[in-house]
Amino acid sequence: MSFSGTVLITGATAGIGEACARAFAAAGARLVLTGRRRERLQALADELRQAHGTETHLLAFDVRDREAVFAAVGGLPPEWAAIDVLVNNAGLGRGMDKVQAGDVDGWDEMVDTNVKGLLYATRAVMPGMVERGRGHVINLGSVAGHEVYPGGAVYCATKHAVGAITRGLRMDLLGTGVRVSTVDPGMVETEFSVVRFHGDRDRADKVYRGMTPLTPADIAETVLWVATRPPHVNIDEIIIKPTDQASATLVHRSETPA
Repeated sequence: MSFSGTVLITGATAGIGEACARAFAAAGARLVLTGRRRERLQALADELRQAHGTETHLLAFDVRDREAVFAAVGGLPPEWAAIDVLVNNAGLGRGMDKVQAGDVDGWDEMVDTNVKGLLYATRAVMPGMVERGRGHVINLGSVAGHEVYPGGAVYCATKHAVGAITRGLRMDLLGTGVRVSTVDPGMVETEFSVVRFHGDRDRADKVYRGMTPLTPADIAETVLWVATRPPHVNIDEIIIKPTDQASATLVHRSETPA
């Protein structure tokens, strides 16, 4: 697959976002990479330039900061301003507490990142796509946007919101030539569980013990495939899970986790 346009990826410093950067770079894209950690963005840009000759433009900001998002995207140099694909990847989970014992700060972080951050990035990029009559928004959702599981009420709510925003945006953009898709992974081994459990590596590792999870590259390959369909084809939604996973809570494991 090849892609010659400009792609903006949020949360490109790790996990699925970083893998998407590598996949689009290998396909020939120019990349606007965003994230909170500029040193990671720079290291990734250096790697992609050496491997593929990829042109990159780096934007260091937190998607929760509305003014920073609008200023960064609105301040793109003219040669970078025409975004062909927006990959709304930035997101996180915090904790597995029941609502009655929930961490309110964690709730705010999830809602502000997974929902409001996605909206800010979309609002910043979308007018240009509409004006040019082309473009593609690809949101990273989750199986948690289709199911709810114990201890995941707020995280699942944010991913249900991503699904609702995706469907509503597709309606709002009807007739503009802009496409809207969502890629919804199941269990992918990234930093997600380490972040969710506040750095508890042992607890995070147990999430994937005894089964074969998806990799970030699996999801990036799917995102690239969605982006490279012909202009008259819109992939509305893809749910992608490991073979060892049947639902959000039903997982086959070859051994019982300790």
